[in-house]
Amino acid sequence: RISWISDIIVVVSPENIETMKSIIEKYGHKRVMIVKGGITRHRSIFNGLKVFAENEFSNRLLQKPEVVIIHDAVRPFVEEDILSKVVMAAKEHGAAGVIRPLVSTVIASAADGCLDHSLERARYRASEMPQAFLFDIIYEAYQQCTDYDLDYGTECLHLALKYCKTNAKLVEGTADLWKVKAIIISIFLYNLSQQVCIITDVKEAVAQVGFLLHESLKSQIKVEAVSVSLSKNDSHLQHIFSGQCYNFVCVNDKKYAIQETQQLVDMLEESNIPLLYPVVLILVHLDISENISFSIGMEELTRIKTFAREVKKKNILVYGLLIQYK
Repeated sequence: RISWISDIIVVVSPENIETMKSIIEKYGHKRVMIVKGGITRHRSIFNGLKVFAENEFSNRLLQKPEVVIIHDAVRPFVEEDILSKVVMAAKEHGAAGVIRPLVSTVIASAADGCLDHSLERARYRASEMPQAFLFDIIYEAYQQCTDYDLDYGTECLHLALKYCKTNAKLVEGTADLWKVKAIIISIFLYNLSQQVCIITDVKEAVAQVGFLLHESLKSQIKVEAVSVSLSKNDSHLQHIFSGQCYNFVCVNDKKYAIQETQQLVDMLEESNIPLLYPVVLILVHLDISENISFSIGMEELTRIKTFAREVKKKNILVYGLLIQYK
């Protein structure tokens, strides 16, 4: 949406790379390159910078920018005006970052656990994102970083000052701007999580468990319960999967249910639901046999765990619950 940004580097944890690729392809995002993140914030940022300078880190070297903006995904609604201000300040001063007034008092404790002193709030500011740097300055700073910086540091502006003697220009943001955005995101995520679909087989015992679960949950969250033949490609089930529900509980009494679970995952992937947020799939195996021992063996448990690890890469979280029911 901002034409003067030439390239967008998205640094992603390894297990979410395929999910991010599918999002970029689905929505036709341009100018975007995905880079594997590191185990810490600074290592991830350094990986993102390397695509402009190190051939071995990328199959195609991008043109080195004059200014690079560093931003984080928890603030997705940043205004173009803020980006423009930090970029112009970085061009003039070498580094720049957004700040806002502290909303809480910062205190320090003594060795005995008692209050030692507190900071005068009016003299300090909270460092926010985005931040912008002349590329050569921030890249040189990261090249000189110690392992301690990369593993335990958090502030990019400090690295520019420490290793390149560059004093960042601080761009004042409004105190309520970030709060409003946080509220919007919280409401959005809250609504996503407050709906669950319970899927059961048509067998009486299985359907009864689904009914009891529905009754116990309906006073707390929005619940939809459906009894279908999980082995068939049910149109009602397809309709549910194409909606905006992100939580599913599947109840069955079969000893081996991986094939049906795979079918549900395939339906999820083929639906229009954006896997931008984790989908939770809880598999409930109902043991109604007379034998008091669990009817699922270790081999099957291992198979379920392996399956869960694989689909986690697609942002689908699979959990298993074994119930002995009499």
